Amino acid sequence: MVKINGKEAADVCGMTVSQYLSANNYNPKHIVVELNEEILPKTEYDSTAIADGDVVEILSFMGGG
Repeated sequence: MVKINGKEAADVCGMTVSQYLSANNYNPKHIVVELNEEILPKTEYDSTAIADGDVVEILSFMGGG
């Protein structure tokens, strides 16, 4: 089982991080991906596959004042 942003995610094992982000309409320029409590460099999104047991957090930046 994979958890993404605290929720169980089905059918994502084997997808690369880039594929997941694209399939879910995330803009990689505006987010940071944390994989198993470590920030994943953007250069590794294409080569990192999501595996059973992974915990993924997708963090977006918000501006405000």
